[in-house]
Amino acid sequence: MSETETGARPGPLAGIRVLDFSRILSGPYASMVLADLGAEVIKVEPIGKGDETRNFPPFHGNLSHYYIALNRGKKCIALDLKSPEGRRIATDLARRSDILLENFRPGVMDRLGLGYEALRAENERLIYGSITGFGRTGPLADKPAFDIVAQALSGVMSINREPGQAPNKLGLPLGDMAGSIFSLFGLLAALHERNATGRGRHVEIAMLDALIALQGYLSQIYFVSGRSPEPVGTQHPSIVPYGSFPTSDGHVIVACLTEHFWHNFARCLGHEALIDDARFRVYDQRLANRDALHVIIAARMTQDTTAYWLDRLAEFDVPSAPILSIGESLEQDHVREAGLIETVVHDSEGDMRLVRGPLRFDGESPAPSRAPHLLGEDTVSILRDTLGYSPAELEALEEAGVIQGSAATSATGKSV
Repeated sequence: MSETETGARPGPLAGIRVLDFSRILSGPYASMVLADLGAEVIKVEPIGKGDETRNFPPFHGNLSHYYIALNRGKKCIALDLKSPEGRRIATDLARRSDILLENFRPGVMDRLGLGYEALRAENERLIYGSITGFGRTGPLADKPAFDIVAQALSGVMSINREPGQAPNKLGLPLGDMAGSIFSLFGLLAALHERNATGRGRHVEIAMLDALIALQGYLSQIYFVSGRSPEPVGTQHPSIVPYGSFPTSDGHVIVACLTEHFWHNFARCLGHEALIDDARFRVYDQRLANRDALHVIIAARMTQDTTAYWLDRLAEFDVPSAPILSIGESLEQDHVREAGLIETVVHDSEGDMRLVRGPLRFDGESPAPSRAPHLLGEDTVSILRDTLGYSPAELEALEEAGVIQGSAATSATGKSV
């Protein structure tokens, strides 16, 4: 849709073209954010099966929930990259692109003739982003990587559990997401640099590197003490009280990160004397006497309901929250009023609800999203409008199995 049709201003990346070879999650999330920011994103998928996530149930019509979640706002072209003609089309698109993103194992794009050095020779302004599991060098470089593998090797799983319980992966696919998020930092920084130099960069990020970088204070606990942090469940390794506390009918999150909030919480509990209790007066004393303090807190909070405590904690200005399900989080009033959920329409698949990007510019949300497209839905328009292919050339390429239009579109752009 145009700016006039949507009433929205172009995003800050309007005029930037992204050629996206990435699939599954680490990569597609990054390219989706670039689309949210106004870039034209052309997603390249293999003929026949497309992105592997197109086949993951449950489905909205013919579109997988997984694919929908990571591919709004993109155009889709289906190519046979193993054919010379398919590689030529990909190279032609790279010549006309600002950013290329891929997340294959090291060496795959080189073997296809689409590696950084080959495409830099065609377009020195191209910013080439690569997301891998473990980078191009080192003993793990060729190891297959998925989110849970990166989580295990990063140490995250060792602490994501209650004490004495089995290690557990994070519910969020943070290994994949971290790869995407850090790649965005690099791609946008390289785009800024190119404004001055006129030359692109090869931006590389490994999922494991990204998760190690996100350890934050946990790695420093090890460096300072020589001991790995122990699992504390919802609690905090060095701040008390902080975490989930039982009520008479459930649990409530309380987070007393500062002394001010600890004092407020003690008053909220009706135990103001705890503030001057030698066992709990300052951080290190509360940490050393965590178990004793938790017994006192639980004895009081289990006398009343979750609803009672949420009201009282708010009254005393204590950082707190109920523990919501995913559905409850999406339907809560604040999320709705913030405009984080939008409904988009696909011509054949109908209405679908999506989570919008969280960025705001001058108080405005991103422009309305395009619904994720069927496999090859934009093949014809991209080759016709971007590369100037004629109907006869498109038909010949489709007959040769080099390209694939969607089930609803032939190579000439006519409905079938």
